[in-house]
Amino acid sequence: RRDCHGGDQIKHRCVRIKRETNSITRSTARYGDLAMTSNDTTPAEDSADPAGLRAPGSTAVLSLPPERLVCVEYPCRVRSVGRMLETVGGEEGMSRAYADSTKRLELNFRPRDPYCHPVCGNRFPSTSLVLRVRRRVRKGGGEPGNGAPPEQGDMSMEILGIIGTTYKFQGMADFQYLAVHSHPDGTQTSLYDKILLRQPEKKEFFDKDVPLFIPPPIFSRLDNPVDYFYRPEVQHREGYTPPTLSSENLIGLSRARRPHNAIFINFEDKEVPMGPLEAAVQNWQRVCNHPNERRAEEEMRKVDAGMRLL
Repeated sequence: RRDCHGGDQIKHRCVRIKRETNSITRSTARYGDLAMTSNDTTPAEDSADPAGLRAPGSTAVLSLPPERLVCVEYPCRVRSVGRMLETVGGEEGMSRAYADSTKRLELNFRPRDPYCHPVCGNRFPSTSLVLRVRRRVRKGGGEPGNGAPPEQGDMSMEILGIIGTTYKFQGMADFQYLAVHSHPDGTQTSLYDKILLRQPEKKEFFDKDVPLFIPPPIFSRLDNPVDYFYRPEVQHREGYTPPTLSSENLIGLSRARRPHNAIFINFEDKEVPMGPLEAAVQNWQRVCNHPNERRAEEEMRKVDAGMRLL
């Protein structure tokens, strides 16, 4: 009896393990990839269920639409689709950026301001899906006015297309500079109506006295943050004296000095130079040997003479 009873326990345990294994297989097939296979189905069962509503553990084949879409990870909260498209140049601007694989997508937070510096989005290949999920809510679940939540209905899912390209705005925006003039009393005046030519104007428009406004094309050369590893100065022992500088302990003294011979002036200077430095003239005479260079020099002298007459 003991042997038979022990055999029955082993048999029941084997049946229980088999059932648990089957349940794990069904769970894996249910929550696996889009295409799921199992050894329990036959071709006859697949053809008998064209709608794809099969029991757990059966084969499920999902057809993907041929549409190819482009994803833009917009770095702001979108409330108006029209204004959002205007910041990236519209559909035409996005088409131009997508046609050139080396071009980045520019986003202007003030698209009507020509002095607005854009934020650039990098292009990355991707393999994603665009899903449309709908949930039906049954409103007859509770009596009106009693505050009871509606009953949850069925949910449906539809694949709209495949995303092959994604634009991600991973960098920081450049420094923004508005066209305003600050007065000594702290008030500010907008300069857009004075410096922007919105329509053909007469001579009086160009003769107006306007404050100087010449911003640089970019403020920051890099749009991604860079880590600077600051290090303290080297602390030497007490009584250390640095050596005197000479040609024996310096590197790069054999390189010839290259002076630029440029003249720097400010906008507030009343007088401007009427000719180059003497060192620049001697350097030009030394390196000017080609006939085309001589011809370009003569043309520049004619232009300079005409500007002086004005």
